[in-house]
Amino acid sequence: MIHSSRLTRRALLALSALGAVGGIAFWCSRAFWTRATAVQPVPPTLSRPQAPMHVYHLGHSLVGADMPHLLAQFAGAGHTYNLQLGSGTSLRSHWEPDETIVDFDLVNDTPLWRAPQEAIGSGAYDAVILTEMVELRDALKFFGARDYLHRWAELARSGNPKTRLYLYETWHRLDDPKGWLSRIDSDLNDLWLGALMARDIQAASGQPIYLIPGGQVLAAVTRAAEAGEIPGLTHREDLFAQSATGALDPIHLSAVGTYIIAATHFSVLYHHSPIGLPHQVTLADGTHLATLSEAGARALQEIIWQVVTDVAHTGVPANPMTDAPSKGAT
Repeated sequence: MIHSSRLTRRALLALSALGAVGGIAFWCSRAFWTRATAVQPVPPTLSRPQAPMHVYHLGHSLVGADMPHLLAQFAGAGHTYNLQLGSGTSLRSHWEPDETIVDFDLVNDTPLWRAPQEAIGSGAYDAVILTEMVELRDALKFFGARDYLHRWAELARSGNPKTRLYLYETWHRLDDPKGWLSRIDSDLNDLWLGALMARDIQAASGQPIYLIPGGQVLAAVTRAAEAGEIPGLTHREDLFAQSATGALDPIHLSAVGTYIIAATHFSVLYHHSPIGLPHQVTLADGTHLATLSEAGARALQEIIWQVVTDVAHTGVPANPMTDAPSKGAT
């Protein structure tokens, strides 16, 4: 179940309807949110894509090489993508030509790389997925996150009024002093849909930015795993990578964690339930994900779909079609 501290899709839509009756747009007040910054109004539901998508990923290591690769397998033939990544890279650093993108040559040494301003401005993509750096509070305070999210969104809008715009909600470190789950719960409305979206809410004339709720899904999976409800997963640490010496990486995901996030992207982009996606998949380096059982994958897929259809800002209807997806992986 999605954590009870957040408003459900139905509650948000009901509040929005009350605002419409009064002849004003729906803006969330301090009575509901912990900060004065208004949360993005619930955007209109999107239609279900009827063809494979061409997608651009802009971000950093919480996108990585494996997640878009798995997404392409889940989507099947015809799905294509380009990207630009960095290590801990802000949206400002991707935009400003004089700023250094850490590990640029290492992570973009692939034919999938395409310069982002040219790519996103070209109008060639069905969806553009924007990823801000974390710590998100630092991005907002020091790196102009509100402004640069809006700049990238406006560039996409100028290139193609039909391009779907998404913000990929990531997460903070497992050892965050305020608590990893607590940060995910509070940051959704406080930071991702509130402070980060603020400039675009005020200035955008159309094409709202939708949400890919990566953090929300990881939190829901963690709660289920730690309650003994997912075969093969028992702790949040199971979702995170380990070094060669066995040391836990407190922010980068394991192959299983990456599988979860890729399936979340698939569900949001294609409005398809992930239930039935294969649990045996190939990572970007050609290795196989062999640690996820069929029963474990099924439990994860059910949680992913619940979150995606319950978080209103994904643009996926509350009761979409749930037929099994095309299986691109083998």
